[in-house]
Parts: sequence; C-alpha cells; structure tokens
Amino acid sequence: MPPQNSYIGRFAPSPTGPLHLGSLFTALASFLQARKHQGQWLLRIDDLDTPRLATGATEKIITTLDAYGLHWDGEITYESQWLAHYQNAIERLTQQDLIYPCTCSRKQLKRDRLENPSIKTYPGFCRYHRQSPLSPHSLRIKTPDQSITIDDLLHGQHQQNIHHDIGDFIIKRRDHIFSYQLAVVVSDHRQKITEIVRGIDLLDSTPRQVFLQQRLGFVTPHYQHIPIIVDAHGTKLSKQAFSTPVHTHNISQTLYYLLTQLQQNPPQELSSAPLNELLDWAITSWDIKSLEKITAISL
Repeated sequence: MPPQNSYIGRFAPSPTGPLHLGSLFTALASFLQARKHQGQWLLRIDDLDTPRLATGATEKIITTLDAYGLHWDGEITYESQWLAHYQNAIERLTQQDLIYPCTCSRKQLKRDRLENPSIKTYPGFCRYHRQSPLSPHSLRIKTPDQSITIDDLLHGQHQQNIHHDIGDFIIKRRDHIFSYQLAVVVSDHRQKITEIVRGIDLLDSTPRQVFLQQRLGFVTPHYQHIPIIVDAHGTKLSKQAFSTPVHTHNISQTLYYLLTQLQQNPPQELSSAPLNELLDWAITSWDIKSLEKITAISL
C-alpha cells in the first residue's frame, strides 16, 4: 500500500450515458479509499470510443459526482486530449517488434470459431501471415507464452497466460481508436496512479495491462477489485443494459444505502444525516477489507 499522502487514486468513467447505481458504487469506494489515505482522487473521462459517446453524458457524470460530494482533486482530464501519448506508446512497442497489422474482421473470426469450435482465442493468422499496412487493419500486440501474476489486495493472486487465454489482443482498432487496454495503462502512468479501485469485472483485463506496463517500463500500481452490483437476475448494472440513472434527490439516503452495500455498516442514526456528516463518517470509518473475496452484491 502506498504511504499516506503519496496515494493517488482515480475514477475514469466512459461518457456513454449518465452514472447508474453501480458506477456510483465504484466511484464512492475509490473516493473513500483515497480520502482514507489522505491522498488525491482524480477524475478522468474515458472519451476515446467516439461512436459510443452520448451527448451531454460527461456533464451529467460531473454534476452527479459533485451533487454526491465526491469532489475530485485538480482539473478533470480527458483521454481524447492524450492521443499523442498513446501513439508514442505504440511506437515504443513497435520498436520492440511486438506490433503487427491485422486485417481480420470480427465477422471472419466469428465464422472461423463456428467452423472450428476449438478456437477460443485469436488464432494468430496475421501474426504469421504478414498483411499490408496499406489495407484497413487494426494493430495487435504479440503475447508471450508465459503467465502473468497479479496480487489483488482483495482477492489474492490472479494468474493468466495471456497467449493461451486471450491471444494477441488489439491495441488500436481499425477505425483508428486506441484500445481501452492501451489507453488505461498510459493514462494511469501519466497521472502517477498508485492504486486502482474498480469493479471485479475488470480483473480479467488486469494481466493484459500489467503485460503492457512491463513492456513499456511503467510501474504497476496496486489493484483492488471490488464487487459489482447485480440486479435480481444476476446481471451487472450497466449502461448497455439500460440501468436506471442515479437521481440527485434523496442524496443522503442513496449514499447511506451504498455505504450499506459496501459492507460499512453505517449507524442507523446517520440514515437521515446531512451529506457532509455522512461522508465524514464514511471517510473516517472506511475499511475496504470488508469487501474481501466478495464478487457481487444484489440490489
């Protein structure tokens, strides 16, 4: 765990819609973890996937966080302003002979899997049959046949052989959009993030990010993957599932509910307390270890 005052955490939502209860749950946990360690909590907008961006979503996210008292440190950053840094990372990886163009389409790969069900990951066609960089293509990174191990502070060791389990993965799409895996690694490095608190649905992505960190010579931050909130059918709350946006009335009651879901056991007398009083209690009493080994919490 980083020492007090050197702690830097972050919340990096995608503006594909307003915050729902699950995303506010994650924001609150990462905020409390940073404040408990007297550290910084940064707000970064992951606005790279332009086809999915929703008009006005960024403003709604900012307004909601502010209304709930989750005030960030410094200026809000936008990943769309850091394109040159992502491209520089690709050039560094290219110099290591790790990058190759891939002309395979999703449709083609899906057809190949239907014809041969034993294919579970990218089969490496373009890795072994070099394609012209003049044709429409994505960029993939070569993955080694070795295991990557991460130490998640809530779930222990998580090991993955990326080559076997994932295959060579895309770091720049054929529509020229940088992949989440690359952008999050470069952005976290630029902001000197020391610990990442996020949903456990991203645990499986972490070995790929550690692999990129290692190849780029970046320091690997600490990771704590917290439970996701699921509905009555066990489905994760998400914008894709049209989860209900968080409202900004009855804020204290919603915050009290989220603290309960975060296993913090707030006292009953705080259920109608003013927002500032509730947050003060939450920061002082915050114990992320209450979420150890929990993967999902039902509404």
